[in-house]
Amino acid sequence: MKESPAFRSYRLAGNADAKMFEHSEWYACPVPRKRMKELMKRSDGAALRDFGLWLGLLIASGIAALASWGTWLALPALLVYGVLYASAAESRFHECLHGTPFKTRWINETLLWALGFLSLKNPYLWRWSHARHHTDTIVVGRDPEIAFPRPPDIWGMLLNLLHLRAGANELLRTLRLSLGIINADEREYIPVTERPKVVFYARLQTGFLAAAVAWSASAGSIMPLVFFGLPTFYGSWLHSVLAAMQHAGLAEDIPDHRLNSRTVYLNPIFSFVYANMNYHIEHHMFPMVPYYALRELHEEIKADCPPAYRGLWDAYREILPALRQQLRNPGYFVARSLPADSA
Repeated sequence: MKESPAFRSYRLAGNADAKMFEHSEWYACPVPRKRMKELMKRSDGAALRDFGLWLGLLIASGIAALASWGTWLALPALLVYGVLYASAAESRFHECLHGTPFKTRWINETLLWALGFLSLKNPYLWRWSHARHHTDTIVVGRDPEIAFPRPPDIWGMLLNLLHLRAGANELLRTLRLSLGIINADEREYIPVTERPKVVFYARLQTGFLAAAVAWSASAGSIMPLVFFGLPTFYGSWLHSVLAAMQHAGLAEDIPDHRLNSRTVYLNPIFSFVYANMNYHIEHHMFPMVPYYALRELHEEIKADCPPAYRGLWDAYREILPALRQQLRNPGYFVARSLPADSA
């Protein structure tokens, strides 16, 4: 489908075109109140099982990589370790941003801090950035997390398979924030009272990375960086592939998550790494539902949504041609069809 092909600014500061969307009402699929309360219930047990499995696999793969260091067997071990360190950690960082995995708040907050170091993300900045993303999902000039602006940055997408574009930007932002410099776009969504926390964490993050570099230099080996710091880059490829399914090629500036987000069925391994964010319509429509209840929520609302994609390739068969079209015509987007009896 075509809309206005005119170039649009994705900056937040001073973007007057976004003002009309500030008070838009977003569509929500009908779910009985009692059932929604059940789905929103948080469980320390369910979250601890998932996080415990993730941490156990991370440690086991790290030990396997360390034990096989210097042989070709270290490569598959590091591949698994990197994906768990970066891709799976980023997904769980995202969940802790919402504060929904654990019933006990301090566990959420402690893990959020720790996961920020692994994923190279500042929890105080991303909490407010992500809140805006959910309030104004893919609204140009309001959403600071639009990963696929038009026309798409194909080279950036390819570089992000090794986290080179996004990771480099995040690293530079961390260094800038550690100097106390908060830019105009960030001031649009970070409250004044939270800005000292953003700067403090950025300084901790910088110290963590500097310690890893110093350790590697003093040891005369790249090994410390291979296990701490570099996995954020070489292990993020799976998260990049999965996250592109969320919104790429879909409509902008429309207050209906069924039209700007995708739900994709994935195999159990990918779903585990991605913490069920493949149920992305469900997550955006009801962001306070914990990730381990999204599959049940999907069953509740799927009759009121476009059909879910049957897998990764099914989603990419739509995404790749759409991005190619947007290179020629930035106004192009995929128009999803709603059920005939939908509101």
